[in-house]
Amino acid sequence: MNEVLPPLPERMRPRTLDQYVGQRHLVGPGCVLRNQIESGKVGSFILWGPPGTGKTTLARIVASSAGRDFYTLSATCSGVKEVREVIERARQDRESVFGTQKGAPILFIDEIHRFSKNQQDALLGAVENGTIVLIGATTENPSFEVNSALLSRCQVFVLKSLDVEDLEALLERALKNDVILSRLDIVVKEKQALLRYSGGDARKLLGSLEAVVDSADRSGQIVIDNASVTACLQENPARYDKDGEMHYDIISAFIKSVRGSDPNAAVYYMARMLDAGEDPLFIARRLCILASEDIGLANPNAMLLANACFLTVERIGMPEARIPLSETAIYLASSAKSNSAYLAIDKALEVARKTQDAPVPLYLRNAPTKLLDELGYGDGYKYAHDYPGHFTDLEFLPEQLSGTVFYEPADNRHESTLKAYLSACWPKYYGTEKSKGK
Repeated sequence: MNEVLPPLPERMRPRTLDQYVGQRHLVGPGCVLRNQIESGKVGSFILWGPPGTGKTTLARIVASSAGRDFYTLSATCSGVKEVREVIERARQDRESVFGTQKGAPILFIDEIHRFSKNQQDALLGAVENGTIVLIGATTENPSFEVNSALLSRCQVFVLKSLDVEDLEALLERALKNDVILSRLDIVVKEKQALLRYSGGDARKLLGSLEAVVDSADRSGQIVIDNASVTACLQENPARYDKDGEMHYDIISAFIKSVRGSDPNAAVYYMARMLDAGEDPLFIARRLCILASEDIGLANPNAMLLANACFLTVERIGMPEARIPLSETAIYLASSAKSNSAYLAIDKALEVARKTQDAPVPLYLRNAPTKLLDELGYGDGYKYAHDYPGHFTDLEFLPEQLSGTVFYEPADNRHESTLKAYLSACWPKYYGTEKSKGK
C-alpha cells in the first residue's frame, strides 16, 4: 500500500533556525528573537504577520531549541475548557520536573485574535506566574484584537511577507531536497508567475508548485514557466479581508494618496480594493469625505463631482462603476487642497461645548411675540441688503467671543479671493490687526 505523504508545505517545514527562511530582522545573527532562542530565556510573545510567513514554524523551533514541552490550541476550535485543561496539564508536567533545568512548557495558540475576552482572560494567571510561556499567532493587529492585560504580558514580534529572495530560496530548496520533487526531472524556465501567485506566502508558493507538478505529465521532463503556472492556477485571489488588517491598511493608503496629491497611487490602491471585491459605494463615500475634508474651499466643485460619483456608482454598479470612481479619485488627487472648513468646524465645536450659555446678542434674536418685542428682541438689527455692498458691521458672535476666529483661509487661489473679501468686511478678524481668537 502506497504511503500517503503530507502536502509539500508540511514536508518542507523547517525544523531548525538554520533551515528557517525569512524574518531576518527577528532571527538573523544578533537579532532579538534569535538571542532569546539561543540563550534559552524565552518569554511570552505574540507573532503578528500575514499568512504563510512562518509563525507556527517559528513557535515550534522555539520550543524545540529550548527543550520545552509544546502544547497547541487553535482559537477556531478551542474554548475556555480546553484552555484550562492545557494549563492544568502544563502545571502538572512542570511540577513533575521541578528542580531540573527544564523550563515552563510552551503553549502555542494559532489565530489568537479569534479568542473571546473570557478565553484570553483564562490565560492571564498562567502567563503571569510562569506556568506556561504563551506564543500567540495572529494575522490581525493585536492592539485591537488582544486584551490589553494579556498584551502587556507579551512582546509583539511583527513578521513580514517573504521577499523575492526568500521565495526563490524556498523554491530551490523544495526542488532539491523534497522527497518527491527531487526525484523528478523539473526545469524551471520562468518563476515570475509562481512568485506573483504566492503573494509573499511560503505556504501558497509551495502549494502552487505542488499543484503545477501534479498537473504535469511526469513521464518526461516537467517544464515550469509562466504559462503553465497560469493555466494550472487560473486566478490569484487577492489577500484582502473586509474586516481584517489589510482592509484598513489599503483604505488608509488610498485616503493618504488622494490627500497627498498622488493620482497614480490613489488609482492603484483603489484598484486593489475593487479587485478584491470591496463595495464600490464604500469607496464613493470615502471620496465624498475627502472632497469636503481635504479639498474643501480650495475647489468647491470637488464636492459636486464626488456626490455625482456616489449617485452614479449607486445607479450603475460594477463593473462600469470603476470608471467614475477612477475619474473622481484622479480629480480629487490632482485638485488644490484645503482643510480650512474641517479645522473651522472642529474649533467651533470645541468652543461651543464650553460656551453653551453664551447669550445671543439681543439685536440678533427673533421677536415673534409682542412681549419679546417689548423686551428689545431684534432692536438695533441692521438688514445687510439695505447698506452699501450688502454689508453692515454688526457683531454677530456672543459678546464674550467677540473677535474669535474659527475660519482661517488657506493659501490657495479660491480662498485668497475669499480672504480679500473677508478682510474688507472684517478687518478685526482678517485684517492686518486681526485677533487670533481666544
